[in-house]
Amino acid sequence: MTMRTLDGRRFADMVQQGAAHLADNAKAVDALNVFPVPDGDTGTNMNLSMTSGAKEVKANVSDHIGNVAAALAKGLLMGARGNSGVILSQLFRGFAKAVEGKQQVDGFEFAAALQAGVDTAYKAVMKPVEGTILTVAKEAARKAIEVAKKERDVAAVMEAALIEAKAALQRTPELLPVLKEVGVVDSGGQGLVYVYEGFLAALKGETISTARAEVSMDDLVKMAHHQSAQSHIHTDDIEFGYCTEFMVRFEADKLARHPFSEETFRRELSQFGDSLLVVADDELVKVHIHSETPGDVLTYGQRYGSLINIKIENMREQHARIVGKEAETPSRAAAEEAKPYGIVTVAMGAGVAELFRGLGAHAVIEGGQTMNPSTEEIADAIRRANAETVFVLPNNKNVVMAAKQAAELSERRVIVIPSKTVPQGMAALLAFSPAQSAEQNERAMMAALSKVKTGQVTVSVRDTTIDGIEIQKGDYMGLFDDRIIVADKDKIAVTKQLLDALIDEESEIVTILYGEDATEVEVETIVAYLEKEHDEVEVEVHNGQQPLYPFVISVE
Repeated sequence: MTMRTLDGRRFADMVQQGAAHLADNAKAVDALNVFPVPDGDTGTNMNLSMTSGAKEVKANVSDHIGNVAAALAKGLLMGARGNSGVILSQLFRGFAKAVEGKQQVDGFEFAAALQAGVDTAYKAVMKPVEGTILTVAKEAARKAIEVAKKERDVAAVMEAALIEAKAALQRTPELLPVLKEVGVVDSGGQGLVYVYEGFLAALKGETISTARAEVSMDDLVKMAHHQSAQSHIHTDDIEFGYCTEFMVRFEADKLARHPFSEETFRRELSQFGDSLLVVADDELVKVHIHSETPGDVLTYGQRYGSLINIKIENMREQHARIVGKEAETPSRAAAEEAKPYGIVTVAMGAGVAELFRGLGAHAVIEGGQTMNPSTEEIADAIRRANAETVFVLPNNKNVVMAAKQAAELSERRVIVIPSKTVPQGMAALLAFSPAQSAEQNERAMMAALSKVKTGQVTVSVRDTTIDGIEIQKGDYMGLFDDRIIVADKDKIAVTKQLLDALIDEESEIVTILYGEDATEVEVETIVAYLEKEHDEVEVEVHNGQQPLYPFVISVE
């Protein structure tokens, strides 16, 4: 049956199917990430972004495609994570602008909206790279326009766009040599193809995904806190005083002694408190619980692997502070006076976060390498900083675009210093001076950032060959800035080779942040090596407690 027009309700169906199909295949998209470092999360980021958009659409379904598209754009904008998530949000931001005010669109208008999305996304990216999601979206829109000039059936236009998107995806290795070397197609482009496959299925009245919109762990935590708040009127009524969140990364030797069963894990943890939430997969289990003995909870979790992303908050203190604040201020209290400057930064690891706070950061967002914060999380942190001018340090290349998007949403003056590593962020923050103007600070922070060399040691998550280096799953890899320069089974050997590459005759200071997977003996070995082989440099050591990266090294 020919479908000459597309209204809001059918478009909402397309969004839900596209989001669900992407969710079904998010791990497959993750697996396409080129670099074997443990932050291959393009699929996760796109899924979380699209889920945010689909949730907003679900709450605003109507016949009016302009309104539904606007809801999608808003949800995507706030939920965007990682570069692919931000680009996805820009594609549908442009789409929404093109159909603004329209009750329904025909095939050509639909194709034109896809093209408008591509135009918007290309403008949002400072240096567009072909062979990525941008190329796939561009070629799909081009074909949609071509077909729509002769064929007004919306489904036919979408089908042509999807066929071309798949063809463009297969051509991505020819455009990006690194994809060809590793033998994969672009992960972001693959994610977009999954979205478009869901779109077409909805237009044809078919169902290709069994996934349902799942409530995220964060949503469940918010619900648990809401329920907890409803049940506690007075601070003294709080029975379990510590909101405890953490993740356990499974370890084979521990699982051999204590085989993991989610049901048993949940049942035994329930003895430690209330508001318990447990979400597990093959590699991790994430836990949220209100407990009076968080130490015992962590010890129990440690039976199955290593603890990461630990967060413990004293809820009695929080509650007393809120109650006290409400008591001492009228209901329409005047807002606190904004300070001249605020600093927002992103950190992985409690030790790294504490270092940033010690250097003057006003808000530290948890995440970065393995869990990119969303645009909304960064925007919230900017608000909390409560300053006339806020500097944002993303500290990860995949967070920079979301930070810039959050800056555009803010009513404050926001300056994003595009730090791509934690050492860059720390160097930039050290260069900040409250006595200088915003422009002077921006120049000084950018200059400091450019003078830092970053080294990182992490573990390969897959076999691959990249830049001529053969890497096996489980190898330790040394990254000089963004490039893998060494891989070996020996962690210390890799770290020493990385240091040798980072340090030259102009180097003066080496700062080592050791993570959860580094021992004190290993740290002492590395420091001894530096004192023997590079005695001209000053060495600083901090316990960053970062996950997945035993050593993060700054050389200035």
